[in-house]
Amino acid sequence: MQQLPPLHRHWLEHESLRLLDFGRASCREDSGFGWLDADGRLTPGEPQHLYIAGRMTHVYSLGSLLGVPGCAPIAAHGVRVLSTLYRDAEHGGWFTALDASGRPLNTDKAAYPHSFVILAGASASIAQVAGGAELLEDALAVVDERFWDDRDGMVVEQWDRAFTTLLDYRGLNANMHMLEAYLAAFSATGRAELLERSLRISERACDAARAQGWRLPEHFDASWRPLLGFNAERRDDPFKPYGSTVGHWFEWARLLLLVEQACAEAGRAAPAWLRESALALFDLGVAEGWRADGRDGFVYTVDWEGRPAVRNRLHWVAAEAIGAAATLLAVTGEPRYRHWYDTWWDYVRAYLVDTDRGSWHHELDVDNRPSSLIKKGKADVYHALQATLVPLLPVRPGLARAVADAADRPAPQSVR
Repeated sequence: MQQLPPLHRHWLEHESLRLLDFGRASCREDSGFGWLDADGRLTPGEPQHLYIAGRMTHVYSLGSLLGVPGCAPIAAHGVRVLSTLYRDAEHGGWFTALDASGRPLNTDKAAYPHSFVILAGASASIAQVAGGAELLEDALAVVDERFWDDRDGMVVEQWDRAFTTLLDYRGLNANMHMLEAYLAAFSATGRAELLERSLRISERACDAARAQGWRLPEHFDASWRPLLGFNAERRDDPFKPYGSTVGHWFEWARLLLLVEQACAEAGRAAPAWLRESALALFDLGVAEGWRADGRDGFVYTVDWEGRPAVRNRLHWVAAEAIGAAATLLAVTGEPRYRHWYDTWWDYVRAYLVDTDRGSWHHELDVDNRPSSLIKKGKADVYHALQATLVPLLPVRPGLARAVADAADRPAPQSVR
């Protein structure tokens, strides 16, 4: 994002370093990646989730590209354990979770965490982490064989361990993160089919959102018919909540603009609906997500009339709103996006940044006090770190490529 005040840039850089420092404790030398509590300590008894391992490998690959000492060994550890410990040598793919000893705890094979293996491999590959390129190729091949449904132009949700029984449910969250992963892989490889798949995922998601007045449906049956009442009895589910998830509106808005950029880099015309959809999703997030109950912050979900369903504030929603505002400002130059960008950073600094114990509070209640209704602890630094980096970097399909491109720019002349 252009024309950031120098001290704001410095603040973002300092916050990036603070987050990278906090997240180091998740790396278990004897195993994979653990779940951090509010103080940044490993949480006893909490599984070692595949999606956390993928996210942290991505994060510390970014840190390595940024030249932050100590990040490269963590990225290398991530590539190593993703290539071995989490990998199912018998049936292929990756285990969803491990126990404290590194043994498989959840053997289902789900698209959502597999997307983060692709993301980890792409970022590690760009950061030239040993084994990163091989991990990326392996993950792309597994997703291509097991999860990508070429008929529907989307990924399926979940298999059993042996890839014999497929869940009837289809989810947009898994496809959103697969879109992110495919864009990162496109940045790493330049392969045209990854961009084509990104466009197909984006088009189906935008069609579904448009049909609901841009309140993005999250849950579908096997024929991609929306299940609007899904989890009505479990409204605060951390991964599959009832209703429409406000943070995903912003996340999709940013990703759609990255698809647009990928089209430009591939020398093809970007469909007009990409930007039109990004603008509509962002505007709805402002109208129905921000201060929807009269108090600062974003509600977690809304119902199909746009009324708040779960009012707790999740840190990742604010992070994605900032990323979307920064990206829209970069591609449009419109001042209104700068207004929201500044407004939401003020909110984050006032309520989410934990200056005492590190990182950000991952959840707040309706009065903006720390809460754990939906998620406990501070599992990773993925969303928060990206919020600090996106405003500083050129718009690229993958964040690791953006960091690498920014690093290749000539340094400014020193003033004498």
